[in-house]
Amino acid sequence: MNSLTIPQGTFDLARFPEHPRDPFRAWDAADEYLLRQLTDPEAGPVDLSGTVAVVGDRWGALATALAAHRPVQISDSYLARRATLANLARNGIDQDAVRLLSSRDTPPDRIDVLIVRVPKSLAFLEDQLHRIAPAVHAGTVIIGTGMVKEIHTSTLKLFERIIGPTRTSLAVRKARLIFCTPDPELPRKPSPWPYRYELPADVGPVSGLTTVNHAGIFCADRLDVGTRFFLKHLPTRGGDVRVVDLGCGNGVVGLSAAVANPDAHITFVDESYGAVASAEETFRAGAPDGAKADFLVGDGCADLEPGSVDLVLNNPPFHSHMATTDATARTMFAGARTALRQGGELWVVGNRHLSYHTHLRRIFGNCTTVAGDPKFVVLRAVKR
Repeated sequence: MNSLTIPQGTFDLARFPEHPRDPFRAWDAADEYLLRQLTDPEAGPVDLSGTVAVVGDRWGALATALAAHRPVQISDSYLARRATLANLARNGIDQDAVRLLSSRDTPPDRIDVLIVRVPKSLAFLEDQLHRIAPAVHAGTVIIGTGMVKEIHTSTLKLFERIIGPTRTSLAVRKARLIFCTPDPELPRKPSPWPYRYELPADVGPVSGLTTVNHAGIFCADRLDVGTRFFLKHLPTRGGDVRVVDLGCGNGVVGLSAAVANPDAHITFVDESYGAVASAEETFRAGAPDGAKADFLVGDGCADLEPGSVDLVLNNPPFHSHMATTDATARTMFAGARTALRQGGELWVVGNRHLSYHTHLRRIFGNCTTVAGDPKFVVLRAVKR
C-alpha cells in the first residue's frame, strides 16, 4: 500500500488482490499528473460539478481521489472494480460515492468531464471512444493521461477522428496528458467491434469455427500462437465432467473442450468483462446443441466451490498493464488447486522461459511436461 498526496488530499491506495510483497503501486505518475492538472491555477481549475466519467482507471486511484465529485467509473476490469471499492473503504469514503459501470454497460447520457486513462490496447480505446462519443457535448472537458511509452501518434489520431481536435502536454516524470476538444460536427459512428474470424483448419475440434472478439482481449484479430499450440494438445475428457477455461479470453479453449465432449459442463472465467462477453458469443456460435456452460467475470477460481472441478485449462497472462510479472499466473495456479477435486488436473500453456513448472511443483507437488516446442510448453499438474 502507498500514500498518494495530491491537491485533492492524501489517499492510501493498494492494488487488488493486495499482496504484502507486491512491488507495484496502485497509481503512477500519469494518474498524479492528471489529478494535479484538474486543480492547476494557471490552466484554470476544471469545473467538476457536472457528470464526471473516469474511463480505464486501473486500480481506482482516480475515482478515489475524485470521489467528492461522485464520478462514474467505466472499466473492463473486475480487479480494478474491486480495487476501487477497497480503496474507497480504506480511505473512509462511502462506496456509493462512485458509480461503477463495466465496459459492456451503457455509458451515461451526458458527460461533462471525461477522464481517460490510456489503455495498452489501441482497439479497446477505439471501442470505448466510439461508445462514449454520443455522451460528450461542445462543452465537455476531455483529458487523457498515460506514460509517454503508452501514448503514440495512433493514440492521438483516434481521439482526433472520433471526438475532435487533440493535442498533448509536455512530459512530466515520463507521463503525458492528452487534451481533446469535442467537435459536434463529427459524424458519430458505431464501434467496429466485436471482430469475428474463422479459426484455422489445424487446431483440433474447433477447426473452422468462428470466434467472436470484443475490443481489448489478447490477440483479438487472430489466434495467438500460444493458444494455437495449446489447442493441439488439450486433454480429452468424456462424460459429465466440470471443466474451467481459466482466463478464457475469447473462449476458444473452453469451446474446444465442449465440442470434444458435449456432456461436459464448461465454466468460462476472466477478469475482463469484454473477454467473458466474447467467450459467451463464441460458445453460442460454435458449441454443439445441448452443450452446458456458464460465464463468470471474477478473480480466477475464487468464486468456484472448492473441490468441485475436474479439469482447469489455463493460458495465463504474464503482463499487468505495462509490467512483466508472473504474479497473476501464480495466483491462478493456487486458485485452480483449491477448485480442483482430488485427482483433478490443471493444464497450462506458457512461454518456455517463464518457468511455470517451478511454481506448479511448489503449489501442486508435481508437474509433467505434455508437449513443447522451442517457444512454448504445455504442463500438467495433478491435485493429490
